Amino acid sequence: MPPPPPSKNRGHVPAPRPPPGKPPGRRMASRDAAERAAFFARREAAAVLRRVLRGDASRRAAGSIKSLVYSPSVRNKRATFALVCQTLKYLPILKEVLASTGVLTSKWKKQEELVFVTAYDILFGQETAASGSVEQLIMLHKDTIMAALEKMCIRRKVRSVEDLVSKKRTVKPKPRFLRVNTLRTSTDSVIEELNKIHKGKASCMVAVALCPEPGWKVIDACAAPGNKTVHLAALMNGEGSITACELNKERTKTLQNTIRRSGANNIETINGDFLDIDSNDPSYAEVRAILLDPSCSGSGISTERLDHLLPSHSRGNQDDASTSSRIRKLSAFQRKALSHALSFPSVERVVYSTCSIHQAENEDVVSSVLPLASSLGFELATPFPQWRRRGLPVFEGSEHLLRTDPEDGLEGFFISLFVRKAAAAADAVKPSNGGLGVSKQVFKRRNGLMAFGSSRLSRMMMLCSTRGLSRR
Repeated sequence: MPPPPPSKNRGHVPAPRPPPGKPPGRRMASRDAAERAAFFARREAAAVLRRVLRGDASRRAAGSIKSLVYSPSVRNKRATFALVCQTLKYLPILKEVLASTGVLTSKWKKQEELVFVTAYDILFGQETAASGSVEQLIMLHKDTIMAALEKMCIRRKVRSVEDLVSKKRTVKPKPRFLRVNTLRTSTDSVIEELNKIHKGKASCMVAVALCPEPGWKVIDACAAPGNKTVHLAALMNGEGSITACELNKERTKTLQNTIRRSGANNIETINGDFLDIDSNDPSYAEVRAILLDPSCSGSGISTERLDHLLPSHSRGNQDDASTSSRIRKLSAFQRKALSHALSFPSVERVVYSTCSIHQAENEDVVSSVLPLASSLGFELATPFPQWRRRGLPVFEGSEHLLRTDPEDGLEGFFISLFVRKAAAAADAVKPSNGGLGVSKQVFKRRNGLMAFGSSRLSRMMMLCSTRGLSRR
């Protein structure tokens, strides 16, 4: 009798039998689907990583890690986000070990981001099938790479690869605060149903400081992604109108999506430069409030942006020259934008805010426009007078400015409020504190969450933890 033909799967170890009632085909199909999902997630993560690293190297960020991952083009957002963050966390180790083993040759240089992501996923993440050329590359050299990692641990006198990761890249999370979208629901129903929008408390304070009245015409000068824009709409009870400007085309789409989801119907978007709007155009003759939250260094929210994972962050102070140059360019634009906002003839209130900790983008910008502001009839007002942390004492009147700080469990924000003197005098005769103080009255409390109201801003309710505004 002739021998049986050789098996095509010689050397293949058969999978263990599935439990009764679970056909092998279904299990194989499920595993294949998972491997396909992982295959595409690695490539989506590599594309995001490429944009992040190139933006970081050029100091011209294409967007935060979160904004890039959660763009509509990324399908498997959860897996992609995890892969990008973890690859960045281990990136210095991956670069060193791939270079020392000769795995990352010039042949793979154009795909190096995919090599980094795949190496992390296979070495530290999950076992995977060699479904692509990069996966085959890492699987082929896996034993060599693992041996190099062991030697690295011995050389640096640590017990595990995890100990090689810089402790500077581990950031303690801050408390999370919640704002109710009152355009769609009420505080009570949100507390009961947990239908909440997550947002930083300091970011909420910017719109509250502007305090637009229902029926006003308002401009949000640099509006994307639109969270402050829809907050303004909520403060105005959906009455009046808001013109939301955004120069970047893709960010304008994000702005429009935010507005659509919020249910706000009194917002008009403009894909254009706020500086190109003629302040004397009759269309804007009745604008009474402007929120200016322009492009800035983002140094106050670097943790939220996950910037601590980026290579430039771990290099410390060696990039001080390029950082200073970037901040100078930003502050020049910020001064120009603030001066333009003050030039609108009927505007009564202008808020200038940043998510920066740098004096050059904050106090220095405000100080530089004070002569112009005064000549136009503006003065600095004091947003949230009960707030203890004020502006840096670098000029007379800086006590009117407001800062929040990570030491307070918040993002690093800066807020200044310019009020036209005639409008300020009119507000002074009203039986209120101008809408800028925060009442200590607690309206609702459920399950450790507290809803606080402000003395003239009953339209806005803030949900926060028991470390709320009443304790500041």
